[in-house]
Amino acid sequence: MNILITGVAGFIGSHLAEALIANGHQIIGVDNLFTGSLENIKHLQNNANFKFIEHDIVEPLFLDPSVNSGQAKIDQIYNLACPASPIHYQNNAVHTIKANTLGVINILGLARKYGATILQASTSEVYGDPEIHPQTEEYRGNVNPIGPRACYDEGKRVAETLCFDYHRMHGLKIKVARIFNTYGPKMSFNDGRVVSNFIVQALQNQPITIYGQGEQTRSFCYVSDLVEGLIKLMNSGEEVTGPINLGNPEEFTILELAKKVINLTKSSSELVFKDLPVDDPQKRCPNITKAKEILNWQPEIDLEEGLKLTISEFKERLC
Repeated sequence: MNILITGVAGFIGSHLAEALIANGHQIIGVDNLFTGSLENIKHLQNNANFKFIEHDIVEPLFLDPSVNSGQAKIDQIYNLACPASPIHYQNNAVHTIKANTLGVINILGLARKYGATILQASTSEVYGDPEIHPQTEEYRGNVNPIGPRACYDEGKRVAETLCFDYHRMHGLKIKVARIFNTYGPKMSFNDGRVVSNFIVQALQNQPITIYGQGEQTRSFCYVSDLVEGLIKLMNSGEEVTGPINLGNPEEFTILELAKKVINLTKSSSELVFKDLPVDDPQKRCPNITKAKEILNWQPEIDLEEGLKLTISEFKERLC
């Protein structure tokens, strides 16, 4: 199949491209390189089944048939184009909102033009600071619409709305994945995510920064598991639109994560406690019943195994 991936040079996008190429598909990758890196896809650049276009989806995307292996056809679109960490999405909040509104409208229009199925990468952030635990897809969330995280949280909620409106109005084939905390090789060192922060600090024997008392919880899904879930959702029956939670339901406190990273890296890092950021969720854990029943998917890699793989790759890049 001919598959378009936006955000292809990002952490998840690059892993997804690798997996789909390995499955024999032709990939057109799009990225504006705001947070993505060409390093993540440099090994794909000479692959005949991979074409890269530097483009910001906030602007309409017009595909030259010559770019698409000579075929004016796209079968599937994975829309992963949006900064996904607080440091990055708050850096230019207005552009983050544009990516989730104007950008999503542009990609939905492209999917409609080609009759493609589109998978929208949504997020657990649509649940905000949740009042129910674990979070089911039916929960409508507790989001601050005017806080510093709203550009992403509310932006992703609008993106879901747009997908379902295009589905209802135009019969567009859609899939919405609510992605929970994902980690693994190729994460950016400076993206502000807790796993990458802790690993970099530990490997350099720097103080490990914990916000609050570290009692807030997260559930960490290794990237290969997440990619498998995305592909299964994309290839599910047309009646499956989502949203569907994709994440690992095994829950850890941030303090537990820090101690695991220190132990696995044999670091001499000390723990430093700072004030919690505004609107930082206190609990985050997916109910993945739908993913299990509808997609026959659940994560296979536990946190310790995934951290070992991630730490090994981080060591190579830091050397």
